[in-house]
Amino acid sequence: MVRLGQHLSLQMRQSPQQVLLSSLLQLPIMSLEQRLSMEIEMNPLLEMEQEQELEEELEEEQEKSLEDDEKVDEENIGEVELEKEKEEIDWDEILNDQDNYEFRLPREKTEEENEHVEVQQESLTDHLMSQLHMAKLTPAEQVIGEYIIWNINNVGYLVTDTETIAENLEEDIEVIESVLSVIQQFDPPGIGARNLQECLLVQLCQQQPQHELAIKMVRDHFEDFKNKRFERLARDLMVDLEAVKRTMDHITRLNPKPGEGYVSYGNNYIVPDIEVRKEDGEFKIYMHDFNVPQLRINNQYRKMMLDKKKTNKETRDFIRQRLESARWLINSIHQRRATILRTVQAIIEKQHDFFDKGPENLKPMILKDIADEIGMDISTISRVTNGKYVQTEYGVFELKYFFSEKYVTDDGEDVSNKKIKAFIKDLVDKEPANKPYNDQKISEMLKKEGFPVARRTVAKYREQMNIPVARLRRRI
Repeated sequence: MVRLGQHLSLQMRQSPQQVLLSSLLQLPIMSLEQRLSMEIEMNPLLEMEQEQELEEELEEEQEKSLEDDEKVDEENIGEVELEKEKEEIDWDEILNDQDNYEFRLPREKTEEENEHVEVQQESLTDHLMSQLHMAKLTPAEQVIGEYIIWNINNVGYLVTDTETIAENLEEDIEVIESVLSVIQQFDPPGIGARNLQECLLVQLCQQQPQHELAIKMVRDHFEDFKNKRFERLARDLMVDLEAVKRTMDHITRLNPKPGEGYVSYGNNYIVPDIEVRKEDGEFKIYMHDFNVPQLRINNQYRKMMLDKKKTNKETRDFIRQRLESARWLINSIHQRRATILRTVQAIIEKQHDFFDKGPENLKPMILKDIADEIGMDISTISRVTNGKYVQTEYGVFELKYFFSEKYVTDDGEDVSNKKIKAFIKDLVDKEPANKPYNDQKISEMLKKEGFPVARRTVAKYREQMNIPVARLRRRI
């Protein structure tokens, strides 16, 4: 039996415009440029301003030429103007009384192109392949060598074990090991090792003259070397601590990541999305969006949609759909820019001392503080600040950098946890080389300075700063 009923429920749904704005908000400036270029290719109603200006110039020249060659009577001119006026009114209705259909951004006038010239670099794989083809190997061994090289990662280590390579190539393990030993003699030294111990050993064995004590320390006492058990190394190797110190200094000068020098970092640079400058005692915000395409609606498609005689209904419907999508995109870009500017302005007001005096004056601040200040959701602020960078007088910082938890000192002052991290870093830098501070000791020293920080919190901050434990920081 069919029954009708009603019930209430709460559901969260986002309109297509909200989804589009959310996706644009989280894009940094370079990704936004790529996204807009893709949208221009996909949506024929979108075009860049430069293209439109060129098209209008051509149209003006054609119209001027026609006016020179023909004389149009006053009555016909009046009819044409009336028809144009009608078209403009219809167009406004279609666009929901939008007055401007262009996306314009203020751009700094500069003669320099804002592009990064990439330097051509030889990759690690190419460098190894060129040496392989010059090595005295049989054709079958050349194939094995190429397979091995393609399994060497960017830092220079072989990521596939020789047993798997032998199984995949249906070769004896001895043959694979033989070809690998040849590759491990290539430049850079230490290439093709399977672990850090082998990497250091390969480099030590290639040195002339060889450092016998260093080879013995890495080959036979690697765990003690890695964990800096100086006294045990001195006892087992039957040398004094000074000899252990000299040997460890020699080993630490080797390269633990031999492939890093050949990795291309051409695109590994940060492009700030925003710049904050102090001018006439006030902080000015500049958006680095000079390379973002300026979008507008294509005029030819507008005319096609209005021309009901020459354009069929299916085509007009297609243009109308694309028009709506283009309008959403242009409006979302405007909203994205306005939201970023409001967020950065609020950050400047909250962190005024940072921008005025330097990073040591950073105050504790959370996403909710900014969200409440500008009347937006915390998730929106998170999207705005994630992956975007601001250029200041004190360097380039990710917007996330300005948010941190707070600690209350014994004097009742709110202090950012970044200040506590800086204090820990300073303690570690100045600690005795032969007796570094452990986490408990650092916690006690922080408490003496008025920062009630627990030992486990010190350990967490130390790990976040990639500082090893006290035992591994010890030096002779």
